[in-house]
Amino acid sequence: MRKRLLGNSDLNITALGVGAWAMGGGGWAFGWGPQEDEQSIASIRAALDAGINWIDTAAVYGLGHSEEVVAQALEGVTAKPYVFTKCARIWDESGKIGKCLKRDSVRRECEASLRRLKLDVIDLYQMHWPEPDEDVEEGWETMAKLQEEGKVRWIGVSNFSVAQMERARDIAPITSLQPPYSIMQPEIESEGLPFCLGSNIGVIAYAPMKSGLLTGKMTRERLANLPEDDFRRRSPFFQEPILTRALGVVEHLKAIGERHGRTPGEVAIAWALGHPAVTAAIVGIRTPEQLKGVIGAAEFRLSEAEVEEIAAASK
Repeated sequence: MRKRLLGNSDLNITALGVGAWAMGGGGWAFGWGPQEDEQSIASIRAALDAGINWIDTAAVYGLGHSEEVVAQALEGVTAKPYVFTKCARIWDESGKIGKCLKRDSVRRECEASLRRLKLDVIDLYQMHWPEPDEDVEEGWETMAKLQEEGKVRWIGVSNFSVAQMERARDIAPITSLQPPYSIMQPEIESEGLPFCLGSNIGVIAYAPMKSGLLTGKMTRERLANLPEDDFRRRSPFFQEPILTRALGVVEHLKAIGERHGRTPGEVAIAWALGHPAVTAAIVGIRTPEQLKGVIGAAEFRLSEAEVEEIAAASK
C-alpha cells in the first residue's frame, strides 16, 4: 500500500487509516449504535494485516471507550501502527459533552488518553474542534508544550478554518488538518485544501464515504431501522432533500465501480484521495468483512472523465 509523509512530520502513513469513531459503541450523543468490542478488535487487526499502518480515534468517542478498544486491539501486536487521537471535548459523569481548550483541561485529556491507550507517547495529537474559538491560542500553546515535553510526537488540527489555522501557525507549526471531505461535502476544496497544499500541512480526510451513505449499502429501509442512538438518524445528510441526491450519486458510483471491479465505497474514497492536498483518508470499519469493501481504494485511481461524471451527478 502506498505511503506518504504527513505534512512536516516523519510519519510515513498509508493511504487509508482505521477510523475508530463507531468503535466507541452506543449510549453517547454521537454514537453509531451498539458495537461489539470483539468485532472492533478483529477489524483493527484485519486492517493491520492488510497493511494499514495508522489508527485514528478521539477521547470523546464512546466517552473514552474507543481509545480503550484500540489499546486492547494492539495488545501483543509486534509491528505497532501509528496512533492518532484528539482533545477539546470533555464530558461529565452524566455523559454530557462539553467544549474546552483551557491549558489544564488539554493536559488532563492528554494524560487520560495516554492511560486509556496504554502508550508512552501519542504519534499525532489533534485539536478535535476549535471551540471555544477564543481559547484556540491557549489550547494550541498547550499542545505545542506537550510536544516539547515528548508526550506527543506531532500536533494537528481538525475542523479548522483557514483563519484559525493561520492563528495557530503563528504559535507553532501545524502537522495536519483533519476535515470532513467527500463527494457530498466538498466545501474544504475552496480554501482549506489549497492552503494546506501550499503550507506543507498534511490532510487526513474524514468521512469520505459520508458515514456510510456512499457505500451502496445504505437504503431508506436500512436508515429507518438504524438504532435510536445512531447519530445518523439526526444528520441532515440522511434526510431529505440531501438523501435523495446522495442515493442518486451512489448509482453513478456503482456504475463506475462495476467497470473496475470496485465497490461504490472504494470509488467514493478514491475520489477524496484524488485531490493533491489529501495525504490519506480515514475509513470507518465495524467488522473485518467491511474492510473488503474499502481496502481497494488505496491503489485505485479515477480518470478525469469519471471525476467529471461524479461532479455532474452530485449537483
